[in-house]
Amino acid sequence: MTLHPKDRAIVEATQAGLPLVPTPFEVVANTLGMSEKELLDRLAHLKKQGVIRRIGAAPNHYRLGMTSNGMTVWDVDDSVVDELGERVGALPFVTHSYRRPRALPDWPYNLFAMVHGATRKEVLEKQKEISTLLGDACRVGDILFSTRILKKTGMRLRRKEN
Repeated sequence: MTLHPKDRAIVEATQAGLPLVPTPFEVVANTLGMSEKELLDRLAHLKKQGVIRRIGAAPNHYRLGMTSNGMTVWDVDDSVVDELGERVGALPFVTHSYRRPRALPDWPYNLFAMVHGATRKEVLEKQKEISTLLGDACRVGDILFSTRILKKTGMRLRRKEN
């Protein structure tokens, strides 16, 4: 899919975040030489097409005191992993979850769910809650605690060279 040049400019202008001002869309629109209505219409169209998934705030969980973070990993029966993965992803303390192929024999896990907490104890309690939800469909689980931040951005388009 090739983006219209205006749509690409919108994605490039907003992908790192919106300006922290009372009227962020107006500021972005003015920067791009279009009206705020055109910008919002184009964003709605991009969302409808699935080019962008959402526009929302992304709080810094470290600044909010959530400094203990763990990727929970689970070996869940393939016949129910999608259904259970959606339920795990809907838990209020899970920031993202996804299914990945196993790498047998060393890595039996096919469901991953990121959990944040103020303490390791809190994260371990949340891991137990996920384990209870998964029930007998889960053969084994573990948790990988973060020790440092390597990257804190989503995917970015590279600016096109003129």
